[in-house]
Amino acid sequence: MNSNTFGTAFCLTTFGESHGAAIGGVIDGCPAGILLDKSLIENDLLRRKSGQNNAMSMRKEPDEVEFLSGLFEGKTTGTPIAFIIRNKDAKPSDYENIKNVFRPSHADFTYQMKYGIRDYAGGGRGSARTLLPCVVVGAIAKQILATQGIEIQSDVVQIGEERSDSFSKDDIERILSRFREEKDTVGAVVRGIIKNVPVGLGEPAFKKFHAVLAQAMMSINAAKGFEIGEGFNAAAMRGSECNDAFVTCGGRIGTATNHGGGVQGGITNGEDVVFKVAFKPIPSIMQPQQTVDIQGNPTTIEIQGRHDVCVVPRVIPMVEAMAAMVTLDFVLLKKLNKM
Repeated sequence: MNSNTFGTAFCLTTFGESHGAAIGGVIDGCPAGILLDKSLIENDLLRRKSGQNNAMSMRKEPDEVEFLSGLFEGKTTGTPIAFIIRNKDAKPSDYENIKNVFRPSHADFTYQMKYGIRDYAGGGRGSARTLLPCVVVGAIAKQILATQGIEIQSDVVQIGEERSDSFSKDDIERILSRFREEKDTVGAVVRGIIKNVPVGLGEPAFKKFHAVLAQAMMSINAAKGFEIGEGFNAAAMRGSECNDAFVTCGGRIGTATNHGGGVQGGITNGEDVVFKVAFKPIPSIMQPQQTVDIQGNPTTIEIQGRHDVCVVPRVIPMVEAMAAMVTLDFVLLKKLNKM
């Protein structure tokens, strides 16, 4: 497995399993001299944390990040930043009953077929928890981007069949509590907005800004769809409706509309980058399901353990983190190209 690094100029390599001793990462390419506010990192970790309401997994992890290198007196030194988050509420025994069974819509079967071995405790490397290091790095990237006025925002615009311009926290808990009572799960759509993006981020061929952003979003567990700007709605529009006319406002050239989502020809045009990510329902449901065991024999599985009802709200800081990592990477690449 050699696909554990993301980024080019600003890159992260992650390690660890869901119920192993710890998870963590190493950041390469972080600029030197950045004073990091650890409370902002802790806040994003808290937003992603489990056990905060009855619709979330009841796993009680402190999610405390421990930096091992790359910082001196609170500032980045320009050298690799290594960090770990120790797993303190791991319960691999919760998964003993499925060690020889393939859970529907999980990575159990594909991992077994590809590697001939798998860590069945919480999905091992395939667990959403292994992306927790991205939240740490995303929080760092957001602080660096903020020095240039770039902000990352996100909200939930769809849960199951219910849609909204932006669901409140209470709305989300209300909807998810219903699915918890029904012992089922539900999908969702998260909208992300990258504000104050400079013109010129991205490359016109195979490093298009939105293509790399899509890769980042589709790397998040349970992600099944990505669109930028009008996305799939554009297929039903005419060119006269979808084109973004150029205008001059305040001495700056911009667009009157933003159907393209802030990207043209793979390069940012200075407008807000607006995108959406669709997430499938979490496949761990508290209901009997038909499947097969490792020998191919039909069997019934009823998944136990601690599981979420939906990826939201815990996935929101993940979406922001990946967007921040992509944006900072392109910002640094643009500077390198000018050297």
